[in-house]
Amino acid sequence: MALYNVFDCTIVELDRHHSDRKGNLTVVENGLTLPFDVKRVYYLYDVPGGENRGAHAHRELEQLIIAASGSFTVTLDDGKNKRSFFLNRPYQGLYVKPGLWRDLVDFSSGAVCMVLASEVYQKEDYIRDYQEYINFRNSKNGR
Repeated sequence: MALYNVFDCTIVELDRHHSDRKGNLTVVENGLTLPFDVKRVYYLYDVPGGENRGAHAHRELEQLIIAASGSFTVTLDDGKNKRSFFLNRPYQGLYVKPGLWRDLVDFSSGAVCMVLASEVYQKEDYIRDYQEYINFRNSKNGR
C-alpha cells in the first residue's frame, strides 16, 4: 500500500447540469467521475452546533466527501502535515486517499455531509485512536 500525505488529496469537480426552470443536477458515475468504484454511500445530518465528526483514519478505504447541503470543514492529517478544506458546494467533493486522519468540524445549520466510499463498512479498516494512527504511519514509513 502506498503511503499518502495530505497533499495527495484534492477537490474534485463533479459533473453538473443547470436548468433555469428545473434546478441543478450533479452526476457521479463509477468508472468515470471517481478513481474508485462506490460500494457504500452514507450521510451525516443534524450534527449539533459545535460538535465534531470523523476523528479517525482508514487503512485502505478511499472516500469522496461532499457538502450536499450547507457547509463544514474537513481537516486531514498525515502525522506531519495538516490541511483543511472548506466544503460548501454540492458539485464539489474532497477526494481522501487511504491512511489519513480526518476531522470534520464547523457544521452549518442544516448541513448534510455525503460520503461515497470505495468499500463496504469494515470495522478493522478504522483507526480510531490517534496514537495508534501515528504508530501505523511510522510502521509504513519503515521506522
